Amino acid sequence: MNQSFGELIRQARKDKGLSQRELAKLIGLNFTYLSKLENDRADYPPKEDVIRSLGKNLDLNEEELIFLAGRIPQHDEDFIKQHYKVMPALFRRMQENPDFARRVFREAIQPENEEKQN
Repeated sequence: MNQSFGELIRQARKDKGLSQRELAKLIGLNFTYLSKLENDRADYPPKEDVIRSLGKNLDLNEEELIFLAGRIPQHDEDFIKQHYKVMPALFRRMQENPDFARRVFREAIQPENEEKQN
């Protein structure tokens, strides 16, 4: 996925044949803010519930949208808050040991790959 958050939602909105005003009304958002989002010019990323609503209404992957918008999903944020003290050590170890980093990334995507195979 090489599109920005704004480019992705703009294209999906157009593919659905919706105007900015129509989509904004569907999700309860000010259309000028939606315009800023689509142009990647918003002063702040939308809240997770707005992103999820965009995903549902535009048939987009909500988790990918959350990350593209610069947010961390709430369930991941809770995990990070619980383990924030060990995060620097983890990142340091990954930086110092590329093999370890590759194993971590491989393990992180393994369940995703297994789901696709089933």
